[in-house]
Amino acid sequence: MHRPRRLASGFWLAPLVALACAPRHEPAAAAPAASCPAGDSTLVHEVVYFGRNRPGGGTVSDAEWQTFLDEVVTPRFPRGFSVVEAIGQWQGQSGTVERERSKILTLLHGGSEADRRAVAELAAEYKRRFSQEAVLREQTPTCARFE
Repeated sequence: MHRPRRLASGFWLAPLVALACAPRHEPAAAAPAASCPAGDSTLVHEVVYFGRNRPGGGTVSDAEWQTFLDEVVTPRFPRGFSVVEAIGQWQGQSGTVERERSKILTLLHGGSEADRRAVAELAAEYKRRFSQEAVLREQTPTCARFE
């Protein structure tokens, strides 16, 4: 399956975050599962975007982020994940456009209810722990294998 590469600069983040701030709609129907070649695994490619600005000023520090990874993400996804540093922009409920350092967490999981719940839990904990208005989740069916 051919998949376009994303820019690592973070400029593409703004339209995605804008979608997260749009009025809430009913969830879309689940995307069809990927049809994978022999030897590949059918997985869910999930990307979670975490802004680091705090309401009222300040940012989530590198140490706080690492603690969040250690205490919240790793126990739920011990088999692995990737994190990329980015600069994002979004407009929250206040109407103010904010630019902020962000972390982009990429997970591959089997798509079970337990996997989806685990991602929801880490998003909810980040929002609670760091007083965030939103955490953006993106899901795509995919094929993967270790070479």
